[in-house]
Amino acid sequence: MRTAQVQRQTRETQVTVRLNLDGTGRHRIATGLGFYDHMLAQLAVHGLFDLEIEAQGDLHIDAHHTWEDVALALGQAFDRALDQRHGIVRMGHAYAPLDEALARAVVDFSGRPYGHFHASWHTPYLGREAIPVTLMGHFVRSFAAQARAAVHVDVLRGGDDHHQAEAAFKALARALDMATRLDPRRKGYIPSSKGTL
Repeated sequence: MRTAQVQRQTRETQVTVRLNLDGTGRHRIATGLGFYDHMLAQLAVHGLFDLEIEAQGDLHIDAHHTWEDVALALGQAFDRALDQRHGIVRMGHAYAPLDEALARAVVDFSGRPYGHFHASWHTPYLGREAIPVTLMGHFVRSFAAQARAAVHVDVLRGGDDHHQAEAAFKALARALDMATRLDPRRKGYIPSSKGTL
């Protein structure tokens, strides 16, 4: 089974992530940030990953450390679950709409981390916890760094910032699902002309 468990403990946060790449979208997520829980649930449901995330962080300061460390641990879980990346499709892309919002995500589990995020926000904060919109890009970059993947997410249009953020996570979920699938034609080979990732 392509599963992983990651524990990340710092003076600022304690994070546990359990991931099954070949799941059905079952999830249990508790970060202490309701908006973040909602976004991470989109990854599980629309990527068909079984995902458990438990996080405790210094939310009396702000959301930054919890948001970042969950993204780092989740990226590490994907990296571990993919192991040597034998037989995977490797690259994936998806568009996801949410009413007036439209987002695109493109992923390559190349072994070379790079994260890009772009959106035109209408307000500086998301959710009841007033999460800075800048953390959306920080999630993508942190996840990409530990997943050892190139991750590009662009919100192409949108009038409601909640819709823009959710469309972005849904598009990322679908792109991750495509990229992590096993391709029976590869029969266990690493998907690279170099023979390694």
